[in-house]
Amino acid sequence: MKNKEHIEITGDNHFSSSIKTPLRADAFEKSDDEKIKSIAHHFEKIMQEMGLDLTDDSLSGTPYRVAKMYIKELFYGLNPINKPKLSTFENKYGYKKMLIEQNITIDSACEHHFLPIIGHAHVAYVPKNKVIGLSKINRLVDYYARRPQVQERLVLQILNDLQDVLETKDVIVSVTAKHLCVSSRGIKDQSSFTTTLEYGGCFTEIATRNEFLKVIAQQAI
Repeated sequence: MKNKEHIEITGDNHFSSSIKTPLRADAFEKSDDEKIKSIAHHFEKIMQEMGLDLTDDSLSGTPYRVAKMYIKELFYGLNPINKPKLSTFENKYGYKKMLIEQNITIDSACEHHFLPIIGHAHVAYVPKNKVIGLSKINRLVDYYARRPQVQERLVLQILNDLQDVLETKDVIVSVTAKHLCVSSRGIKDQSSFTTTLEYGGCFTEIATRNEFLKVIAQQAI
């Protein structure tokens, strides 16, 4: 196990090691029900170590509720079978200008402390031969948000998938979010938030990128 100082430095500085979410090769050998049962067992032990009385009616079901929340809700994006199908359509309109989907809810969790990351994403692309249903962008953002995350990785995962499915590099992704691991612990800064931006293609041009930024600035978090 790494020494405690190194663990604290990694967590406080939000380091990450890969664009891909770190997963073991056997991550999906167990069923969801098996995982929920195991997590509930271990979370019960955590609560007991904290001195909580699990015979209390309010607490007795908490281990199961937490386990179900982890597998079925908060971290459902870990399992690739839950990835939304990104249906695309021929760009019959010949639409060639920027299309922006704004204020997409980010409801994620920091992989270093498992505390909430809450905010909004803004996604834009310039269509070529393909367009994508607007709701699919929202679903893709939510899918990648619903896993233990690092914000820098989140924008890259969204960007790369959209570039692949749309067959264009002309995509930009911005995420602005509050990290409770900053506001609730450590420095306990209640007012700060974090913005990450990734882009390719025509958005490497300052004028095009500024056009996007000007639009989303009108809907600041």
